[in-house]
Amino acid sequence: MPYASIREYKKPTDGQICEALAPFGIMPTGEASEKIRGFIEILLQWNEKMSLTAITGVQEILARHFGESMFAARAVPVEKGRLADVGSGAGFPGLALKVIRPELKVALIESNGKKAAFLTEVARRLEMSGTEILRCRFKECSIEEHSLDVVTSRAVVSGSSLLRWAKGKLNDGGRLVLWTGRAGVERICSDRNLVWEEPISIPLSRSRVLLVGREREIQT
Repeated sequence: MPYASIREYKKPTDGQICEALAPFGIMPTGEASEKIRGFIEILLQWNEKMSLTAITGVQEILARHFGESMFAARAVPVEKGRLADVGSGAGFPGLALKVIRPELKVALIESNGKKAAFLTEVARRLEMSGTEILRCRFKECSIEEHSLDVVTSRAVVSGSSLLRWAKGKLNDGGRLVLWTGRAGVERICSDRNLVWEEPISIPLSRSRVLLVGREREIQT
């Protein structure tokens, strides 16, 4: 289903959505599939006016954006609680996770004004209550210390500033989830602000992995 623009877009059926997400272990409900269709339509509409994604084929959008994002819900059980997505861009992974985990309270952190406006529009049109769009850099956002269950970032920030920030915002048992290439694993895991689990391979990808970090336990 390689549609290049909104003018050529045909909404994927429930079956096509389920088929695309199956390799990631995701089986969306009918309601989630409807939100995915609406999300893609808004994404392609806005993408003709501003750069949100270079991927415009529906099948690729389903796999590369929705599948890879939603895979985190399988790799790291995320049902409820509060999640902050750093550098949300077009809403991946934050809004995609909200689609299949509607009980999550999600804060989307995006400093780009136009992208923040896009996220606001998606959340409004898809009636995604419990979604907050924060137009700011993550280090400047007014999020309370130790108030988050999960921090995600698909656009990994270089250096350890994100890792230090996340460590201060996560509550006991909280997790930082990063999407990265295998080439970046050693660099990220060399940071000792967090304890890192073994990289989790992302389905249908040769080199992309999930990295999951948690706070070190204090030795007594």
